[in-house]
Amino acid sequence: MDLIKPLITLLAIVNPLAIVPFFIHYTQGCTDLQRKRTAWVSAFSAFVVIAVSALLGLQLLSFFGISIASFQVGGGMLLLMSSLSMLNAQPAESKTTTEEIRATEVKASLGASIAVVPLTIPLLTGPATMSTVVIFAERAQHYWELAVLVGYGVVIGLATGVTFSLAEPISRVLGKTGINVMTRLMGLILAALAVEVMAAGLGTLFPVLHRAS
Repeated sequence: MDLIKPLITLLAIVNPLAIVPFFIHYTQGCTDLQRKRTAWVSAFSAFVVIAVSALLGLQLLSFFGISIASFQVGGGMLLLMSSLSMLNAQPAESKTTTEEIRATEVKASLGASIAVVPLTIPLLTGPATMSTVVIFAERAQHYWELAVLVGYGVVIGLATGVTFSLAEPISRVLGKTGINVMTRLMGLILAALAVEVMAAGLGTLFPVLHRAS
């Protein structure tokens, strides 16, 4: 398993910079302590999602009788859709509806934590992130490679926590334009990786494609 590609892919999908405007919006009216707590709860939750996907994802596929090749094609399509969203300067995992946003605002006004939903799921780590981790977990040939994948969850969590903790300074320095440019660049990288994942799955399902290439 290529040890660098999973980290680059996860950073491109999760991309906490793109979620900074959402974090600022959802934590309006919160104290500095509440914002900091929300940031690090989101960070820990993102790590948990990645770790669970890496350690248990393949077992779940086996339970439902889904082949990894089929999952690669489906996961690649999800990645491609996410990359198209990012090329339009939208977060990769942004699937919240207007009703969900309103419900979240009500919860925030009542003092409920919004760190897990919607900040972590679905904005940071949704289906595209989970499927990506499972695909890379399948390529791991040794336990230490799985451990590295879980370790990348720690890196993603730390990046998320630091980014959210510095949300306001980052927003001031980069501005909306800077965040959009970063998101589009990540989207371009993700689109290329998505095509690679889909090609690998299609090549396994249809060996004639391998012979043709």
